[in-house]
Amino acid sequence: MKAKKIWFYAGIAAAFFVLGAFTGPWLADQLTSDDVRGAARIAHLEFTQAEIDSLLPDLEENRKAYDNLRKTEFDNALSPALVFNPMPMGYSPPSIQRPVVFSSPGKVTLPARRDDLAWYSIRQLAELLRTRQITSEELTRFFIDRIKKHDPQLQCVVTLTEALALEQARRADAEIKAGKYRGLLHGIPYGAKDLLAKKGYKTTWGAMPYKDQMLDYDAAVIQKLEAAGAVLVAKTTLGALAWGDVWFGGTTKNPWDTKTGSSGSSAGSSSAVSAGLLPFAIGTETLGSIVSPATTCGVTGLRPTFGRVSRHGAMALSWSMDKIGPICRTVQDCAIVFDAIYGPDGKDLAVVKAPFNFNASTDPKKLKVGYLKSDFDRPYLFHAQDSAALDVLKSLGFELIPIQLPELPDIRFILEAEAAAAFDDLTRSNKDDLMVRQIRNAWPNVFRGARFVPAVEYIQANRRRSELIEAMQRDVFSKVDVYVHPSWGSSLTITNFTGHPCVVVPNGFQRNGRPTSISFTSKLYEEGMALSVARAFQLATEHHKKHPQEFL
Repeated sequence: MKAKKIWFYAGIAAAFFVLGAFTGPWLADQLTSDDVRGAARIAHLEFTQAEIDSLLPDLEENRKAYDNLRKTEFDNALSPALVFNPMPMGYSPPSIQRPVVFSSPGKVTLPARRDDLAWYSIRQLAELLRTRQITSEELTRFFIDRIKKHDPQLQCVVTLTEALALEQARRADAEIKAGKYRGLLHGIPYGAKDLLAKKGYKTTWGAMPYKDQMLDYDAAVIQKLEAAGAVLVAKTTLGALAWGDVWFGGTTKNPWDTKTGSSGSSAGSSSAVSAGLLPFAIGTETLGSIVSPATTCGVTGLRPTFGRVSRHGAMALSWSMDKIGPICRTVQDCAIVFDAIYGPDGKDLAVVKAPFNFNASTDPKKLKVGYLKSDFDRPYLFHAQDSAALDVLKSLGFELIPIQLPELPDIRFILEAEAAAAFDDLTRSNKDDLMVRQIRNAWPNVFRGARFVPAVEYIQANRRRSELIEAMQRDVFSKVDVYVHPSWGSSLTITNFTGHPCVVVPNGFQRNGRPTSISFTSKLYEEGMALSVARAFQLATEHHKKHPQEFL
């Protein structure tokens, strides 16, 4: 059907990604009518010959502009002059900071069997350090030894930062001995997903083209953890450029079944915590990269609200979707780590100043809790475990309110277009051929395909995204504070686009012995709500206390 006559800007937008997808000697050639018709077909547009004749000079001018843009090498750290805002109209984040209160660890002593330290929570390890029953150096050497023993099998660590870790541990010991205790993370070893920069060490992004990359600065998250006294032991693996569990060194394994992968892209962070190689690790999520590997590896994860944790020094994949959060043993551990890393730093303009309110003694039953009835009613992989989880919540006194999520528009290409821009040079230089995965469903092919997304449709998709944000507030969070849902259901994709926080916790095992999980999503900037309800569930169950037999 013949489209309405559109001024030349529409034609430019339609042809933009086709014409910008490739470089080479042919760019010196003049564009033809057939070139424009081909570009228009991809964008599902149609122009008359007269309209094409008018377009051609402007398209040639734009090609020159594209060439001029490409004379500048853009660093991945450079953000576009657009900042995503997940807040619906009239919404304000909370403004009052209340005291953050964690539960008492009770009496904590060293285990008779030293290897059992691998399964202590942050809260328990912190008490051992605070009371000087163990030193940070001893604890750090313990986890380094476990990494050296088990990483060859799991392939969950890119770089062991041993020298740095021992230096930081000794400093922590001296400070604790001198009475300068910084808090619950002081002297605690951890791992950071290897898309977070650490000066003096490689930051490989899990991908062959960047396997020797050195960045001369520290990521904001690492800076904040160092300020809290935490000890960086390892840079953990991620699927290449934050997709999956396949990186340039192999496939990161699931400790519950080492014949299978750990899922991703926070593959190494989840695998290492699951196998007791680290007390906690930092992961990132754009579209499931904390929730999925945490589920597969049977650990607990927090994906914060978009704009809660600074991404300075983190590899950019999608400027409007990337989020950083902790992967731990328990819900409270996630709260402890989040309390140390959230908040603005002046370098990530998406970060909003808002309080984090968590009180372990607060009764979460005062919150209004919903559940996605239609999702739980359908047959799916974890149905039995999720049904049992709902029964646990009901037995705890939660009155679950049935809710329905709005329909998700087909806007996934927002992520693909942003990712292609973030790795523009990789595609145009043909260095994407160095990537290990070269299948259709992998970044090299997706980056190429995203060059054909018209700019107009990218903007229109984000307008639909605005409608989705408003619908979530109107249809869901006007009724409940938190809702429980299947981890791999409809909520995962929707809330990654709307920016809502999510807590994922183990809730059982499949017949094959692999873990399952259930998730809790709360209002924007209200991570404390989701953590409180998830913690109530976790305290009533024992799933998180079970560990892969091979690594006990």
